[in-house]
Amino acid sequence: MTDDIASTAFRGTGPSPTSVLLHSLSIVDAVAETATPGAVWVRDGVIAAVGAEDDVRRAAAVSAGTGAVAPVEVDLGGAYLAPGLMNMHTHFSLALPGERGAAVSALDDAGIALYMADGARRALHSGITTVRCVAERDHVDFALRDAIARGLVPGPDIRTAGRALVCTGGHGHENGDTLECDGAVGFAQGVRSQIKAGADLIKVMISGGIAGRHEGMDTPQLTREEMSAVISTAHAWGRKVTAHAGPAPIIAEAVALGLDCVEHGYELTPEVAAAMAAAGTALVPTLVVTRCGSFFDELGVPAWMQERSLSAGPRHLESFRMAMEAGVTIMVGSDMPPFWPFEGTTAIVREMEHMSENGLGAPATLRAGTVNCARWLGIDDAVGTIEVGKRADLIAVDADPLEDISALRTLRWVMQAGDVVRDDRLVIA
Repeated sequence: MTDDIASTAFRGTGPSPTSVLLHSLSIVDAVAETATPGAVWVRDGVIAAVGAEDDVRRAAAVSAGTGAVAPVEVDLGGAYLAPGLMNMHTHFSLALPGERGAAVSALDDAGIALYMADGARRALHSGITTVRCVAERDHVDFALRDAIARGLVPGPDIRTAGRALVCTGGHGHENGDTLECDGAVGFAQGVRSQIKAGADLIKVMISGGIAGRHEGMDTPQLTREEMSAVISTAHAWGRKVTAHAGPAPIIAEAVALGLDCVEHGYELTPEVAAAMAAAGTALVPTLVVTRCGSFFDELGVPAWMQERSLSAGPRHLESFRMAMEAGVTIMVGSDMPPFWPFEGTTAIVREMEHMSENGLGAPATLRAGTVNCARWLGIDDAVGTIEVGKRADLIAVDADPLEDISALRTLRWVMQAGDVVRDDRLVIA
């Protein structure tokens, strides 16, 4: 799907205009819940003016009159311009049980680096300009993050946890994307080891999950002392903690200890959801992972895992609705590779459709995939909304995503830090 997309420029591979005037568009504001006709002026990768087209043109003209470079004009043909999407549960090195996963696991260091770089490129082409990686193999994510930041390869801005922390034999222990620890001292050392390697946040597995045959989804895997050691150590070093977690009791305990985010939350209760809301603990529900049978078939995922995943779907939705009703901050994360062609779109868009259709609604879902993520990551001063001074991470779609989140299926143009990295109107001869 995304492999055939033409690209005008990638950072580091060719010159891009330093000044661009985007016009013939409507500016999508997910916070105000408005889509207003206007224009956006981008200079040196940053939004320099936004608003009514005449006003934006005037600002650009004044700048040009002082000797600055006149902007290159880009007509977006009536598109709706929104902030670049963010995916808060990404695994570029994902290797699920099954034939395709075994092939990924068999890749050597060079092979997995190239595989992950290809996934990053596809994610960017899918309109995802920022990702949060929550367990990647052998610290390749740090090299990829830095290569993207230096403009050596195309991809979204990466914020990563490095290797996730697990107990001996815990969820995901089979792969190089986790680090086995035991005891409070062991987990504190695990946190410090990931921060030493360059982690932006910490990921910990506190319960079983879908992909572990030897465990149940409701298997608690860390003691209170171990969870406390992870959270307190990470916080002391200025890092937030997110936890793979399914059952309500273990989530409640972690929230009481200061957990910053829950991944999945398959079996919440109203009481635990209320505690999360009160504590400011966010939720990344990953609804798509319990309703993706065709994806599992494509990867050759074994029947036992498919049954565990798909049978959890109804209870998963109940938990999601409990979190919404309690006022928990919701953020988008697909768990599946976010760029994966799935049910007529990409995995991230399908995830957002599930969220919107099951009660969140289009405006809140768009916030969950943009500004909420930026705030959690502490980068909302730079990205997440279309405002002066923010990085020009932008996408264009043909319909209003505030009316129907499925408008994201019409994505046709992507800008990252002022560089156009996708434009479907271009034709490769």
